[in-house]
Amino acid sequence: MAKKSAGGTSEALKKLKVRDARTMSKLVELADDVAKRAIAGKEPRLDVPLRTRSNTNWNKKRGILEMGDATSERELFNLNQAKQFMQTMVHMSNIKELIETQKTSSLRSLFYAAKHTIEGTRENTFDDQDESDPILEDIEVTLGALREELHIFAENRGGLIGNITIVDKGDEIDCRRLGSSGLMIASIVEPEIIQFKKCEADFVLHVEKGTVWNRFNEDRFWEKHNCILTHGGGQPARGCRRLLQRFNQELKLPIICLLDCDPWGHYIYSVIKQGSISLAFESTRLAIPEAKFLGIRSKDYTECKLPDSVKIELKETDIKRAKEIMAYPWFQDHKGWQKEMQRLLDNGFKMEVESLVKRGISFVTEEYVPQRLKAKDWLD
Repeated sequence: MAKKSAGGTSEALKKLKVRDARTMSKLVELADDVAKRAIAGKEPRLDVPLRTRSNTNWNKKRGILEMGDATSERELFNLNQAKQFMQTMVHMSNIKELIETQKTSSLRSLFYAAKHTIEGTRENTFDDQDESDPILEDIEVTLGALREELHIFAENRGGLIGNITIVDKGDEIDCRRLGSSGLMIASIVEPEIIQFKKCEADFVLHVEKGTVWNRFNEDRFWEKHNCILTHGGGQPARGCRRLLQRFNQELKLPIICLLDCDPWGHYIYSVIKQGSISLAFESTRLAIPEAKFLGIRSKDYTECKLPDSVKIELKETDIKRAKEIMAYPWFQDHKGWQKEMQRLLDNGFKMEVESLVKRGISFVTEEYVPQRLKAKDWLD
């Protein structure tokens, strides 16, 4: 249920104006540098930080992935780089217009705004969105600006419900009174947009899929166990990860994850906990080093007395992925995770959270998770 917050949003608007001025200054400075090089008879170019595994460092002390200092030159007169140079400048021009007009754009809309056939050729600036999105991430990291600072948003994904009241652009939303659908998690959840007004929750339970979230919501798990219940619709988008991190850092809520027992579920947990290689430049605002993995676990087939019908045979790609995850620096020296992954490989099969339904429709909400929480039986 939403209502207008009496507090207003003047302070948030003031911060947005300062942020926009800072971003615009960075954009203009970068464009001016390109122009100055051209006027001086030098080749126009951009230095773009590398978003690769080789330029990603594991900061053990902070418990997050960080981007290194390596960059690559993007030159206008290099035949292998000219198109990307042009694409970068086209997107920067459209972003400048968004900030000037105080409008926002989706990733998809920005792709279409930038897409056109270059006059006198049959060449398009962009052929598909898979070309467009990485260029936008290049701009983010080159400017040292967040996507929302560029006035760009992605599709909303994920949901939440539970014992918290938030203020979203001045609208007060009681997340205890959202029925069966809950609140969709927005792409942009920064403090200037979303504020936390009242929170009684003791922790956040994050589940992998909306189908599992529906079971927990229908059983009112969040009410019985005083928590916030979230899901990411599979691999959680940036908005979901950012909101989880804010819950953890600003409200000091533990983030406890219920994910599938397979390399994909383990990877999702890794991304929530340490960050990802492709977005290592955003780890400080996305990663949650204290996040915990409650389940489901490779031991659950035996402990929960599950039938053979829940087994999903590991494929070669699963085995390869599992071994890659075992070699991650943050898992490599963790005895608990090495044991978990090795048991998964020894079992030769994976399991989904939904497999627990074989013990009863509400077994996961009434027995499995409550017992694990009480025993603090999780991996971190």
